[in-house]
Amino acid sequence: MADEAIGTVALENADDIALAERMKNGREQILNEVRKLIIGQEDVIEEVLLTLFVGGNSLLVGVPGLAKTLLIHTIAQVVDLNFSRIQFTPDLMPSDITGTDIIQEQADTGRREMVFSPGPVFANIVLADEINRTPPKTQAALLEAMQEHTVTVQGRTYDLKEPFYVFATQNPIELEGTYPLPEAQLDRFMFQIIIDHMAEDEELEVVRTTTGISKPEFSHTVTGPDLTAFQELVRRVPVSESVLRYAVALTRASRPSANGDSPDFVNEWIAYGASVRAAQYLVLGSKARAITQGRYHVSFEDIRALAHPVLRHRVLKNFHAESEGRTSAEIVDKLLDAVPLPSSGM
Repeated sequence: MADEAIGTVALENADDIALAERMKNGREQILNEVRKLIIGQEDVIEEVLLTLFVGGNSLLVGVPGLAKTLLIHTIAQVVDLNFSRIQFTPDLMPSDITGTDIIQEQADTGRREMVFSPGPVFANIVLADEINRTPPKTQAALLEAMQEHTVTVQGRTYDLKEPFYVFATQNPIELEGTYPLPEAQLDRFMFQIIIDHMAEDEELEVVRTTTGISKPEFSHTVTGPDLTAFQELVRRVPVSESVLRYAVALTRASRPSANGDSPDFVNEWIAYGASVRAAQYLVLGSKARAITQGRYHVSFEDIRALAHPVLRHRVLKNFHAESEGRTSAEIVDKLLDAVPLPSSGM
């Protein structure tokens, strides 16, 4: 991999370097605590932690019983953040998420007044469980919260707690009675995190652990203010022009084009490609990944390592691809093969 192209673009401020070291150590400390309860799923945990360090939101996809809820709840406990789980159902209303105004009577005067009662979205980490089981109107209630970190009810805007994250889950098998997420909402998730069945030895350890009586105690070595500082640090990490160009080229190559700019397989299999938000998350995620690996610069390999979780839910297949059984993972692999690395002179 031609990482020489990154040149000397790296963190140089002493305070930033010290904070970067703290972030790297913090990741290890979080992993050690999470492993007290969660067995295996190393890639999944890594992508969840990158979501925390960037300040994004992620979509977890996996069949029931793979500990999606347990994982997010455990991480919330480890970093000492308020956790809220919302079970999305067909009859869930937007006000069930955001909260609503209620009539409250003052005990001393008997006077009645409208008071805002916050909904479950007023937490640091919100788990939107089976988000595709509720109608689009209710799904959209999360849009403002995810993007603006605010909630508007009856014309009044309320700030959400910081740091704020939304992790949503989907079951990829049971699709009857579901409401697929609109492209606009899918695009707001930094990663699509795929959770699969674990190896036999890991599954054996899960059964042994969960059928015992142990209840782990977690140390809060990283907390909310630390995560906020890490998010600000990530944005200060410089990126070379060539790495930026590669992230943008990878994103643009995913879009069908009538003038021949896109690879043939893109025009053949893809209905809609990734938006500019994909390139933004490729770069931000790569910055966080570099720091957690002890580097103060971003490499091409960082971009390539995050291409699958960033792009696979943004590359929307057409009927031709569906009929041929093409997968999003296959398409992202072909994009990585088709887009050349920029030269160091760019």
